[in-house]
Amino acid sequence: MKDSHHEDQVEHEDTEKSAFHVEEIMNSFTPDEQKKIIRRVDIRLVVTMGCLFIVSLLDRTNLGSASVAGMQKELDMNASNNGYSITSLVFFVTYTLFQIPATVIIRKLGPRIFLAGIVTLWGGVMIAFGFVKNWESMAGLRAILGGLEAGLFPGSVYLLSTWYPRYELQKRNAVFFLIGSVASGFGGILAYGLSQMDGLAGISGWRWIFIIEGLLTCVLGLGSYIFLVDFPEEAPKSWKFLNETEASFIITTIERDRADTNIEPFSIRKYLENGKDNKVWAYAILYMLATMPSYAIAYFLPIILQNSMHFSVVKAQCLVAPPYAFAGMVMYIQAVYSDKWRLRGPIVIGNALVAIVGLALLGFLKDPAPRYFGIFLATAAATANCPAMVSWQSNNIRGQWKRAFTSATSIGGGSIGGIIATTVFRAQDAPNYIPGLIAAILANGLVVLVSILLTLKFNRANKRVDAGGKPIEGQIGFKYTY
Repeated sequence: MKDSHHEDQVEHEDTEKSAFHVEEIMNSFTPDEQKKIIRRVDIRLVVTMGCLFIVSLLDRTNLGSASVAGMQKELDMNASNNGYSITSLVFFVTYTLFQIPATVIIRKLGPRIFLAGIVTLWGGVMIAFGFVKNWESMAGLRAILGGLEAGLFPGSVYLLSTWYPRYELQKRNAVFFLIGSVASGFGGILAYGLSQMDGLAGISGWRWIFIIEGLLTCVLGLGSYIFLVDFPEEAPKSWKFLNETEASFIITTIERDRADTNIEPFSIRKYLENGKDNKVWAYAILYMLATMPSYAIAYFLPIILQNSMHFSVVKAQCLVAPPYAFAGMVMYIQAVYSDKWRLRGPIVIGNALVAIVGLALLGFLKDPAPRYFGIFLATAAATANCPAMVSWQSNNIRGQWKRAFTSATSIGGGSIGGIIATTVFRAQDAPNYIPGLIAAILANGLVVLVSILLTLKFNRANKRVDAGGKPIEGQIGFKYTY
């Protein structure tokens, strides 16, 4: 009894010392100084990764712009061989397969080396796109591109989740998406400008799109090594980005929020056992359903604008930009209030309903004006749901390896959404792609259903915790966000 009493006393003293140490770290900086530290993290982390996301989206979605600039004709992509759809699809096969290994590698190698390396490598692959002789060669290069790009998005989502508390995360995810999505929305304008190099050095205009954008990717990949930062516990090593006390402040903030900054030794068995949690797969399904319409818009919008709505090549490429600019504003405003209100599910449901309206306007009206308005609604809703969903899953998952696994499965689900988009938008359905648009509407309907079921599940779990039941995610006081 005496030993037990002594152990309890020692544990109580250790807890008091730990609490005192936490308060000491948090009081090391004034509120203004804390904001400045976080702002430095935002600039070095969110902005840099947003710039990499720009080239990621440009490099995976510039097929549409190259298509209207003459690629399909020159490479003999037609309805009989489905060359365009196959070339679009193979990217997502390797992109899906390499998601889970990528999140393990980024944890082992560190974000700076891993992310800068894969971006530079895929820039080289993009340059090679400009010199292919047939669509089969391009499809092969697209498969390589998918394997390399597999590491950026899940790695970025995971890295962001390690740096920010749960209810400061969606704003950062939104800015990350905002930088990439809005800038890539202007990719059509960039592609049109590059296509005007047609004939220079005997190279077709659509080839210059890949060559110049590939060079841009290589430059950003190499430059990102200087600006990217590693995980919070390794921050002082990242070009003296933060000192020990500043890094301790970040780590303490995360620890107080969800107590999962300590990482366990990697075990493949334990890593894969995270797949036993059904909400991990629910988030993967949600992201698959949400990204299917998003990818469909990115890949086929220039073609629909040109062939179905009868805009010229230049207008088809340039009219892609305004909906993405609008989507960026919607996405950020939504993220601010989502973090403030600590809501995720209702935001996702609302976006899906708006997307259904937008897709219906685009698919079933004849007048170009309301159809173009539908593009605004569908693009904004589909784009805004991406940061909303990754923030939702990040809020409800604890543990470093489980967060890495869930980031990979979620983004892997998104890549399957890309596969679905490229298969349901078939060449024989051009120029209106009605079956594909119906599939996109159904996908958003399922987003509503799955989100409602998850919200009910989380609500019941939180009520059990309030009643003194088993802790959620193994952490006393932790509650699900819904």
